[in-house]
Amino acid sequence: MEPIRLTAGSEDAGLRLDSFLSAALASMTRSAAARLIESGQVTVNGKTAVKSCRLSGGETVCAALPDPEPIEALPQDIPLDVVYEDGDVIVVNKPAGLVVHPAPGHPDGTLVNALLHHCGAGLSGVGGALRPGIVHRIDRDTSGLIIAAKNDAAHQALSAQLQDHTLARIYEAVVVGNLKEDAGAVDAPIGRHHTDRKKMAVTDRGGKPAVTHWEVLRRFQGFTHIRCRLETGRTHQIRVHMAYTGHPIWGDTVYGAKKPVPGLTGQCLHAVGLKFRHPRSGEAMELACPLSEEFEAALERLEGGRSFS
Repeated sequence: MEPIRLTAGSEDAGLRLDSFLSAALASMTRSAAARLIESGQVTVNGKTAVKSCRLSGGETVCAALPDPEPIEALPQDIPLDVVYEDGDVIVVNKPAGLVVHPAPGHPDGTLVNALLHHCGAGLSGVGGALRPGIVHRIDRDTSGLIIAAKNDAAHQALSAQLQDHTLARIYEAVVVGNLKEDAGAVDAPIGRHHTDRKKMAVTDRGGKPAVTHWEVLRRFQGFTHIRCRLETGRTHQIRVHMAYTGHPIWGDTVYGAKKPVPGLTGQCLHAVGLKFRHPRSGEAMELACPLSEEFEAALERLEGGRSFS
């Protein structure tokens, strides 16, 4: 693989080299960056770097990345909570913690592996070998409804509904703080964070249009339970938009407080509903699933005024 060439900015001054590489390369962990440096595959201004190197800003960093190991999506007997299924589509209630498709760092144990076991060869090939049937994604630590297509025609029809916003995805979340209004919308473009490539951000520099509608369901002391409807489907959209308003999703250690919330696997965010036209019959479909046990327990504790310390 060709070496990757990066330039450290003034905002990177004082940053350790392994931290800089981990932030700049979305697929690389800090430990992997450290191993790459120790193996002599990273240079700073043309000189082989050491792990303890700290940047001052303005340096040229070159990293020779190893070729990625091949990943193959194979069937695995992983339990599925199937909410709806027919010959064209399958809708699953995904638990928090389950990755949607294989990728570096998560070669198996994903929703795709489970779907391959459940559906056999009956999944759309439009998404490629590692994403068979996958029409849209939800984050690993977000629970709730996700739809997969069992054939290419169904996949194309559902993808078209995503594009024209007729496939509606409804979420519930608990955000930190008290929203002043009872309803609103965030209309702000989302793109890669300019210094931390693992994160998304509201940005005009290469950001794509993104709109999230929200309404208040319940108010608690220091927290608000909301429902969100996605008009677009950018990566981490609800998490980024709510953090942008100053009210990050509770338990989101990427866009909110860094300390995990005891009792929560990840962020308090659940995909509760899907509305779409059936790709074959054209029938209006409306599917829902209950909140996860974790989410319900969190609401009960907030209702009782109890903390999660």
